[in-house]
Amino acid sequence: MPISVVIGSQWGDEGKGKIVDLLSQEVDIVARYQGGANAGHTICWGDKTFVLHLVPSGIFHEGVTCVIGNGVVIDPKAVLDEIRMITDLGYDVQGRLLISHNAHLIMPYHKALDQARERYRDAEAIGTTGRGIGPAYMDKFARTGIRVVDLLDRDVLRAKITRAVEEKNAMLTGIYGAEGVDVDAIIEEYVEFDKFIDPFVTDTTQYLNQELKAGKHILAEGAQGSLLDVDFGTYPYVTSSHPTVGGCCTGLGVPPTEIKRVIGIVKAYCTRVGNGPFVTELNDEMGERLRQVGHEFGATTGRPRRTGWLDLVALRYTSMINGLTDYAITKLDVLTGLDEIKVCTHYRYNGTLHERFPSEVQTLEKVEPVYETLPGWKEDITGCERFEDLPVEAREYLQFMVRHTGVDISMVSTGPKREQTILSERERLLVTA
Repeated sequence: MPISVVIGSQWGDEGKGKIVDLLSQEVDIVARYQGGANAGHTICWGDKTFVLHLVPSGIFHEGVTCVIGNGVVIDPKAVLDEIRMITDLGYDVQGRLLISHNAHLIMPYHKALDQARERYRDAEAIGTTGRGIGPAYMDKFARTGIRVVDLLDRDVLRAKITRAVEEKNAMLTGIYGAEGVDVDAIIEEYVEFDKFIDPFVTDTTQYLNQELKAGKHILAEGAQGSLLDVDFGTYPYVTSSHPTVGGCCTGLGVPPTEIKRVIGIVKAYCTRVGNGPFVTELNDEMGERLRQVGHEFGATTGRPRRTGWLDLVALRYTSMINGLTDYAITKLDVLTGLDEIKVCTHYRYNGTLHERFPSEVQTLEKVEPVYETLPGWKEDITGCERFEDLPVEAREYLQFMVRHTGVDISMVSTGPKREQTILSERERLLVTA
């Protein structure tokens, strides 16, 4: 069986948790390939809502194995808290959760540096969550990081942490005027973490490739969205890894030839957390309406998200770099009740229309959105079970999206709950180009 990849097609927060949860019913393995505990996946069923930051949401499906791959940076406290929460809910994780021995660990000094740097940058801050993700990836690529496998040798662990703390404390106290961290406290904390985590640790790359050969179906998920990719996003206002499809291969150690489906999760409008350019941003009553009706507050930090109209220039760009095969549209219900809906189809720059998405910030900050206005709808769509049940205006909105991007739609979420989703039949897409 092949690999299916779920991709955030905007700036993250598109509702990947719900879509992964639904797709997990039809796969054998769900594998997370990048990011850390700076992003949350929210899942709702019944009257319950759960937020997962590291463990794939497929963990709630019996018989599904979940993998945290080598491309993820792991916060010990976050993963321990999630495992305990899942266990307390009555779900067994033993033998169903596997953690790569090559994954890098987020250390206390990473969090301290992350927060100190943001304070130091002041007005030029990136807008990180302060969870230590960036500094952990910096150490990974500087070849000074601490990996899960390092926990196995106490002498190696102590030597690596001691050397790192000397350097990080010099930076924290000398450059940023912050307090340093205690090396002995860190070593004690991570030794205890090793005792708990040891049963979950394995060579996940070997495992995944063996399962592929055995005919198992893998669903790969990332965090954040394509426009936050460190290479292809709105640099420097990006994350420190690759949420795009290429990150799946490097973050799990699986071959690209096994990827047969790339599902782009698309929110029916746009949101962004943190700083950086946002062409269709709405700083008015409409923007606040989208925020309140859509409950647009960060699952990890609670920060209010910036909101705006759907940007098809950006969506065409992320569809191209990911080779998206189909879209899963989320939060269509948030647009219910509007008289009209605007959609950005082009950018205007220096008086000229452009279809290209300029990832260079200095240009992106100067472009103007060119909108087409579509009619809205008033009917409640949360109970719609088929595409044909949607109001004609909602269907036209989706068809407009497909015409302008060339990517088909296979799923439409009409509410936060599992059952509030319109799914395509096995050989029939909901909307085709």
